[in-house]
Amino acid sequence: MAKKIKNSSSIEKELTKKAKQSAKQKYVLKLYVAGINSKSSAAIRNITRICEENLKGRYDLKIFDIYQHPPLAKGEQIIAVPTLIRKLPPPLRKLIGNLANKQRVLLGLDIRSKKDE
Repeated sequence: MAKKIKNSSSIEKELTKKAKQSAKQKYVLKLYVAGINSKSSAAIRNITRICEENLKGRYDLKIFDIYQHPPLAKGEQIIAVPTLIRKLPPPLRKLIGNLANKQRVLLGLDIRSKKDE
């Protein structure tokens, strides 16, 4: 039995539908830091700014200090800090570093910037 080949307009409609769905998705993010230092502060500032600019009202960001909660870091297999984990929407994504490069963060978390929508 032959598969039906989609034409470009049906593919475009599908992509538009997926983009609209992703624009409504809630993001659950966890940021793991090690104490209060310049790297931790920079990562917190950077991800908060990125989320407010691109996910306003659609994200839940939790920050964990691995010094305060070592079992959480072990459970998440954190090997370096700061580490940002996107729990939802699937698939799980991890980013390590101070999150200063906005385009890399957006790409790594599979988030479209407002100008791309």
